[in-house]
Amino acid sequence: MNMLESDIVRLRALEPEDVDILYKWENDTNVWKVSNTVVPFSRHILRQFIDSQKYDVFETRQLRLIIEAADSGKAVGTIDLFDIDPYNRRAGIGVLIYDKKERCQGYASSALQILIRYAFMILHLNQLYCNVLFDNTPSLMLFRSKGFLTIGVKREWIKTTSGWTDEYMLQLINPKKD
Repeated sequence: MNMLESDIVRLRALEPEDVDILYKWENDTNVWKVSNTVVPFSRHILRQFIDSQKYDVFETRQLRLIIEAADSGKAVGTIDLFDIDPYNRRAGIGVLIYDKKERCQGYASSALQILIRYAFMILHLNQLYCNVLFDNTPSLMLFRSKGFLTIGVKREWIKTTSGWTDEYMLQLINPKKD
């Protein structure tokens, strides 16, 4: 089996045809508070983003992959490495399963396990980190289930329509150093 596949999901590179689905997902204001977005994206900007993914991840400092359901091939979300730091060998990681009906189906868990393995074995990163909103219990459980440890709380870090919320920072150190 391909390293970027499991029984549940397949991770794949962005394709030009993904612009419409990214346009929908990136411009959904319900997602903005977890993606630190405050303005909509145009299709033009998203096409440029997709085009930039052809470059080396250590040059662009980012990798976004589409999460496809293995049984149907349907795109159910994205998983990202961002702020890739080749010198310190670390990166942020984030995952989105867009449709609420497709959450809790194992897609995020499987995709996260695959990307952790890829980051440590192929990119030779030393650590991954993520930022999770205080009230996002499913994401906290997901990352903790993969061994991420809470290393801090950023107080009143994210402004929401109802006020300020805290954000946890979690970290996973590569257990197999090279």
